[in-house]
Parts: sequence; C-alpha cells; structure tokens
Amino acid sequence: MQKSIRMSMQTRQNWLIDAAVFVGALLSILSGIYFLFLPIGGYQGGRNPTYGLTILFGRQTWDDIHTWGGLLMILAVVIHLAWHWSWVKMMSHRTANTLLGKGNKFSRGAKINVLVDLTIALGFLVTAFSGIYFLFVPAGYSGGRTPGWDPGFIFSRATWDILHTWGAVATIIAALLHIIIHWRWIVNVTRRFWLSLFNERRPAADKQPILNNQS
Repeated sequence: MQKSIRMSMQTRQNWLIDAAVFVGALLSILSGIYFLFLPIGGYQGGRNPTYGLTILFGRQTWDDIHTWGGLLMILAVVIHLAWHWSWVKMMSHRTANTLLGKGNKFSRGAKINVLVDLTIALGFLVTAFSGIYFLFVPAGYSGGRTPGWDPGFIFSRATWDILHTWGAVATIIAALLHIIIHWRWIVNVTRRFWLSLFNERRPAADKQPILNNQS
C-alpha cells in the first residue's frame, strides 16, 4: 500500500506564493543579465555593434519579460509579507531587542538567517523602488523627444541605474545563500506538495489498504 501524503491548505498556499516569487525573480534575473551585457539604446553611430542582436527573443520581448517578471515578484512578496505579517513583526521585535542587549540572544545559525533575510529585504526594496522609477520614467533622451528622461527625482537616472543593478546583485547572492541554507526543507516541502496533489487525484480505492480474507 502506498502511504497517503497530505498537506495543509496553509502550507500549500505558502508554497504557491514562494513559487510565484521564485518564477518572478528568475524571469527578472535572466532578462536583467541580458540588459546588463547588451548596451541600451540605438546604434549610436556604430559604437553599439550589438544593437539589434537577438538572443532567444527580441529586445522588446526581453523588456516585457523583465517588467512583468518584476511586477509578479513584487506582488508575490507583498502577499507573502501580508500572509506572514505577525511573524515579521515578532522577528523584527526580537531582533531589535537582541541588538539592544535585551531578551535572549540568537544562536549562530539564527544570526546567519537574520543577516541573510535582512540583506534580501534591503536588496529587494532597493531593486523594487528603482525598478518602479524606470517603469514610469521614459528611457533615453531619444533625440529630444523625451525631455523628461532624467527628472532628477531624489537621485539622477545614472544613480538609480546603479542602485537597481547592485541592489539586484545583493538580492541574488543573499537569495542563493538562503536557498542553500534551507535546501533540504525546500526539497522536502516541494516533494510533499506534488505528492499530495497526486494523492488527491488517485481513485479512492487506491488510497485504502487491501485486506486479505483469511479463513
């Protein structure tokens, strides 16, 4: 008899939210790498020989992937924070007390987790806010057709670009560390998620043990 695998609705919802964050992040990272190594702008009098180079998709498609991947990640993170807001407040309060020398101290493993999570949070905020800036501010001077291309909102456009790039790099590195630290848990929960779905789709007769009649 195959053992029945079940998963609570809350755990399943958490997995789906985390999966949405992962998919959005993956799309943003891949498209971000594309823009990082292929200069932005027109042909520039021959100074940009890679202009128009197609790698799987055209430049506009990569731009759409980056935009919608980023929006998916932001939306999923907002839902994740709202869903776990009580835990976020508790950990923030506990971390503040620890830094002030109050309450119980974190273990070494907990300190590493807090540092990694804090780096992810700060890097994500920088990347998200700078991404929203680029979403609403036209790109490139375009020969004078977009005079508001650099409104100087808080920072210059070049500074926003640096913040967006390095905020993303910091988030990616910290996220990879987070995945490595929790890899066994991720694999276990993912396995249980799919097995629980498979178990629900099995015929009812297959879920019950077979009893042998003995006379």
